[in-house]
Amino acid sequence: MKKVVSFISTLLFAIQLNAQQDPVLMEIDGQKVTKSEFLQVYLKNNPNPRYDKEALDEYMELFRKFKLKVAEAEALGYDTIPKLKKELDGYKKQLAQPYLVDAAKNEELVKEAYERIKTEVRASHILVRVESTATPADTLAAYERILKLKSRIEAGEDFTAVAKGKNGSDDPSAASNGGDLGYFTAFQMVYSFEDAAYNTAVGAISNPIRTRFGYHIILVKDKRPARGTIKAAHIMVATPKTATPEEISNADKKINELYVKLQNGEKFEDLAKLHSDDPSSSQKGGELPPFGSGTSTRMLPVFEDAAFGLKNNGDFSAPIKTDYGYHILKRIDWNDVKPFNDMKKEIQSKVNRDERSKRTQDSYVETLKKEYGFIDLSNKHLQWFMDNFDSSSVNGKWSSERLKTSFELCNLAGRTYNQKDFSTYLEKNYRGQKGEDKKKTIDTQYANWIKSIVLDYEESKLTSKYPDYKALVQEYHDGILLYEIMTEKVWNKAIKDTMGLKAFFESNRSNYRWPFRIEGTVYECADNTHAKTVFKMLKKKNITSKEIIEKVNEESELNLRVKVNKFDPEQINYLKGRSFVNGRNKPYEFEGKYYVLFVDKNLPAGNKEFSEAKGAATSDYQTYLEKMWLSELEKKHSVKINKEILYSLGQ
Repeated sequence: MKKVVSFISTLLFAIQLNAQQDPVLMEIDGQKVTKSEFLQVYLKNNPNPRYDKEALDEYMELFRKFKLKVAEAEALGYDTIPKLKKELDGYKKQLAQPYLVDAAKNEELVKEAYERIKTEVRASHILVRVESTATPADTLAAYERILKLKSRIEAGEDFTAVAKGKNGSDDPSAASNGGDLGYFTAFQMVYSFEDAAYNTAVGAISNPIRTRFGYHIILVKDKRPARGTIKAAHIMVATPKTATPEEISNADKKINELYVKLQNGEKFEDLAKLHSDDPSSSQKGGELPPFGSGTSTRMLPVFEDAAFGLKNNGDFSAPIKTDYGYHILKRIDWNDVKPFNDMKKEIQSKVNRDERSKRTQDSYVETLKKEYGFIDLSNKHLQWFMDNFDSSSVNGKWSSERLKTSFELCNLAGRTYNQKDFSTYLEKNYRGQKGEDKKKTIDTQYANWIKSIVLDYEESKLTSKYPDYKALVQEYHDGILLYEIMTEKVWNKAIKDTMGLKAFFESNRSNYRWPFRIEGTVYECADNTHAKTVFKMLKKKNITSKEIIEKVNEESELNLRVKVNKFDPEQINYLKGRSFVNGRNKPYEFEGKYYVLFVDKNLPAGNKEFSEAKGAATSDYQTYLEKMWLSELEKKHSVKINKEILYSLGQ
């Protein structure tokens, strides 16, 4: 009796200790959020966390509203909607993948990837396309074709000529590049292709390898130490494929004029903003995402060579030509390959998402089999499937209806799996192909089934094994429900409720007004001389801006830029605080540029019509609907917050 009392006392003490270590910070409808759970969310959304009362109260208010919406979604049964359940199951599968691999072998792949990042391979390839679902006959035909192409090269034919020639490479780009892929490193090709390239000597041709695209042979041309990662900017003058010789000549002229300006000391960033034709980078001063070793970003070889050819930060290149136009590049920063420990986390993340991670699952499955006491009982009862494998399996799909027995095939963690279970798996997952070997097919499908059983069982245990996985699943669960209920209760409601939206607009009409605006044309000139020329030309009646551009830019594409629009002077620096008359206005200087404004008309301040304010009014109406909805939720759901625990987060 004393032992029982002692055990109960110990258990109660352990429960109390755990509660003290991770107390409940918040309850909503009885569902508890512990201090550690809240802290994990807080840190994830605040990279530079503050623990003062104001910061914690501010975030708790956001979190409270978030949890109220999720609680309402659960109360309304959103988590039982088949579409949302399927979406969450898909995310859970993705989130589970990093936990369903052999950690030791995964570590080996991380180290292998790092070693490859330190070396770049230049290779060419020839592709013979074959679908992953191709019949054995079609697969064999593709394999024989790639072997013949390889034999021709080994007999002395030029690799590039074979790739470009009739019945050569099925890669469309081979017609122009002869299969040359330039330099690449780890993660920039599918893993099986990368693996073959790194394991083939310079000057040698690989044996045929299979990827999801088909069969490849790879000629390794060079291997060199990685050039590191570079951050660069560019000024681009585009030449579309349809560009005429005259347009190409003008682009060439323009890029060289920009190059002269750079040589004369003008700022690269300013010229990029003013003149670059790359909309994704121009307003950032031409800045591009980092590219080079270990990144997923690849540039054209001529572009990369020019960038890595710059020796110092701040250096800029002479103009270069690519398929997209002319470029001047500037080096912003360069970093050599980082030490392994600095890159390990990033590489691990890439390996987990990469094809290579699947290679570690087989050994991991064997480990799990031992852990969960797997017993294989298939010796006798798998034979039925081999005996009943026939043409119907090939022409349509496997049907479980003809199976009349239900003998046990295996046992995992005390649960039995029988013939019916395997037959159902085949029905869902197997599509036959002509010419398959019966025994090999059934053995392969049985092995795949066992693997899925083991991994599914392990996946079911992940939330209890790994708190971080549990938190991620909860985050996706809440996010899916939040998006769905916000769409229905707020976002779509505001759009569909046209009567309510118009009524809201009318009651708040004074919030939607046009400021005073100028409708006209702005002539932005490189210097005062050209501004005077523009001002003089505008005296001529009915002259068009096109005519002015052609005249002023006759010698240089940089002399004049023209903008035609309705302008809000208070929002544009070079117009702010100035008064303008109708018609032409005298030139003036602002920050090194000269401006001439031709005013067609002044547009006085006034209320917007509903059609003009609909976008802003819809956004405001959504905010209003959300506020009203939250007031209802606060009355409907019970929320308790332990402020003492909240304010102890930083301790």
